[in-house]
Amino acid sequence: MRHALDRLYLWSGYLSAVFLVGIALTIIAQVVARFFPKVIVIDSTESAGFCLAASTFLGLAYTFRHGAHIRVTLVTRLAKGAADRLVHLWSIAVFAVVMGFMTYWSFDLVYFSFKFNDISPGLLAIPFWIPRSAMAIGSLILLIALLDELVSVALGRTPIYVENDMHAFEAHDDTPAVLEEERR
Repeated sequence: MRHALDRLYLWSGYLSAVFLVGIALTIIAQVVARFFPKVIVIDSTESAGFCLAASTFLGLAYTFRHGAHIRVTLVTRLAKGAADRLVHLWSIAVFAVVMGFMTYWSFDLVYFSFKFNDISPGLLAIPFWIPRSAMAIGSLILLIALLDELVSVALGRTPIYVENDMHAFEAHDDTPAVLEEERR
């Protein structure tokens, strides 16, 4: 199960990167099309925006698992032992509840966009359920990652994002004492 979940998060991150490339390609296409104004008309605003939303939401679980989300660690740094674990459990649980709410309404939005055949108003007339599906799927994958992490921390393990923070600090230790030691 652990292997399947890790692969889900990894492939979600890969899809996020693909949509980042999609942003670049649509903008490059619009720049090139400006050289041929009477032949090609491209408006990359909508498609780049859809790619941005897809990239953002599909990348959430991957970045969460790698400790790349911005976190305020004032309370967690002060808490020790069981209190530290309780603070992490509480924060992950609250985040999971919020993401559960968002995931539910994201899928609701996709459903009604499909049901009412909601179409984007731009040149490409894309059915809105397509880009909104990436938001809903990305939210669902993050919810799965949060529930995975909640169970892991409840079983007494160190949160994965804390482990990744520790590895990042070990790899790039630029504290003043280390920098002073390197100068000598």
